[in-house]
Amino acid sequence: MTRRWALPLLLIAFGLFYLLPMATHGLWIPDETRYAQISQEMLLSGHWASPHFMGIRYFEKPVAGYWMMAIGQALFGDNLFGVRVASALSTGLSVILVYLLARRLWNDPRKSLACALLYMSFTVVALLAGYANLDPQFTFWVNLSLVALWFTFDCQTRRGQLMAWVVLGLACGMGFMTKGFLAWLLPVLVALPYAIWQKRLRALLVYGGIGVLVAVLISLPWALAVHAQEPDYWRFFFWHEHIRRFAGDDAQHASPWWYYLPLLVGFCVPWVLLLPVGLKQAWQDRRTPASGFLLLCLVLPLAFFSLSKGKLPAYILPCLLPLALLMGNALIDRLAAGKTRIVSLNGLLNLLVGVLALLALVYFQMKKPVFVNEPQHLVLVYVLLLGWILSNLLQAMRPLTLWAAPALGSFLLVALAPAALPNSVVYNKIPDQFIIDHVAELGQAKALLSNDLGAASALAWRLRRPDVTLYNTSGEVKYGLAYADSIQRKVDLNQVQPWIAEARKQGSIGVVMRVKSSDEIHEVELLPKDAKRYEQGNIVIFIIPQSQP
Repeated sequence: MTRRWALPLLLIAFGLFYLLPMATHGLWIPDETRYAQISQEMLLSGHWASPHFMGIRYFEKPVAGYWMMAIGQALFGDNLFGVRVASALSTGLSVILVYLLARRLWNDPRKSLACALLYMSFTVVALLAGYANLDPQFTFWVNLSLVALWFTFDCQTRRGQLMAWVVLGLACGMGFMTKGFLAWLLPVLVALPYAIWQKRLRALLVYGGIGVLVAVLISLPWALAVHAQEPDYWRFFFWHEHIRRFAGDDAQHASPWWYYLPLLVGFCVPWVLLLPVGLKQAWQDRRTPASGFLLLCLVLPLAFFSLSKGKLPAYILPCLLPLALLMGNALIDRLAAGKTRIVSLNGLLNLLVGVLALLALVYFQMKKPVFVNEPQHLVLVYVLLLGWILSNLLQAMRPLTLWAAPALGSFLLVALAPAALPNSVVYNKIPDQFIIDHVAELGQAKALLSNDLGAASALAWRLRRPDVTLYNTSGEVKYGLAYADSIQRKVDLNQVQPWIAEARKQGSIGVVMRVKSSDEIHEVELLPKDAKRYEQGNIVIFIIPQSQP
């Protein structure tokens, strides 16, 4: 039964909890709106080699991730589903990879299902599946490269080995075109020590050239095309996005070496107590090829990212595939031996967290309400918390038969939480619906203006117009604005009034502002007093009418 129904059940869960909720909430700023706008702009302009953000050169990432989002919008439309479907499908394919590798490693249907279910229900994995950015795609390509790497060593036939090397090269090439050189480095970090340990270094050196060749053939046409169009692309991308970020004294998001250790624990929710069990059993079995390989896949990338100066949480997402396999393997072995204590404790821990969250919500609603005049959101929060509590209660009470119950609580959390967000969050971080409410007036504007990149990209994506002028802000497009043909895309405080005076001669001006500080209040004060004003949270929309001749 497990063998027959495992993949269909995972597919049903994927549809219900990954795909259906994607259209229940607008795009988050700044990340989702940025990626949506860049990929949409590729469709509108036909320029597929060099990424542009609102018409401004944007060289922080390669193009393959944007291509996938553009294809999603081409197939499903310029809507929330079209923007996010690439992330969901990438995560779903990663779940399948976990299932297939578990079956290859242990040939046990229960372990295959357990490993895939654990990975799919890691809360961070499920949340990112409905979030439009490049991390789920890049994680899939790295996961595919590591799975293919195992097959290069494990296949007994020459043909199987060659096919595995081809898939490995494909994954590395596409990963490189999604997020850069890390897609080449991470498989090498694992392949070299594993080959030396297994005394297969000669085979690695002989056949590894096939993977390198395929990766080069996949990525070289685009690499040459972007160099021909934008000669400075590779200098900026290599030095700024790789060397400075990982080794520079001024690296972005600098954090201590231990930064990822607590994150790794948090990423295992709702299976946290299986983490030490899985690692302990893996260490005991480290001399076996399967456990040794998975430990290398977990520890070496984690160590590399820990040593880099710049750190972001999403960097270690590729570590979750080996972690889910190690934890799922240990879980089923313990259940088979009738050892259910740690499984019960895991359910009790999650139950305690859920009860505390429910009590905290009730307390704050009585003292200082989080949800104000929004009963539908409050009901959804109660439903997801009660679902979390009940599912983990089932695991705690019947760990042998209902060990998988926390997955349902995780899925409910991911499916309902975005739609249950309080208006105080939605109004400040998800301006899409607010823009839709005033899209008629904004769409008629001859010029567009914004003081925030997130709000500007939300406006540009919704109106299918990249020509938003930036008001006293540059942020991540600072490099692109330095080009001669983009300088006019930004106006400073002393330029904005002459710019408005000239622009409103041609027609009305649509302005979307984020107003959170005294500096931004001052920016608003420089706008014409005869403008219509609409306000929601810290997002303010102005419609400046055309000036009379």
